[in-house]
Amino acid sequence: MAEEKIDSTEYWKANLRLITGCLIVWAFVSYGCAILFRPLLSGIPIGGTDLGFWFAQQGSILTFIALIFFYAWKMNRLDKKFGLGE
Repeated sequence: MAEEKIDSTEYWKANLRLITGCLIVWAFVSYGCAILFRPLLSGIPIGGTDLGFWFAQQGSILTFIALIFFYAWKMNRLDKKFGLGE
């Protein structure tokens, strides 16, 4: 019983670390690159517009989609590590 509690506690700690990391990346890209750092990124052209505008329009969405796949991949590995795989 105590071993199950330790495993579930470690599992949720790892899960929360993963979620926190994904949220930090998402916030940096969507708020940092698109809003806060836009003046710094305005001189870098990409696709006919500046990099700050690109992050605001497409970059944050593409990063969010990439984070979804990354989270699913890491959670599958985490589930297997703790014996919770399908």
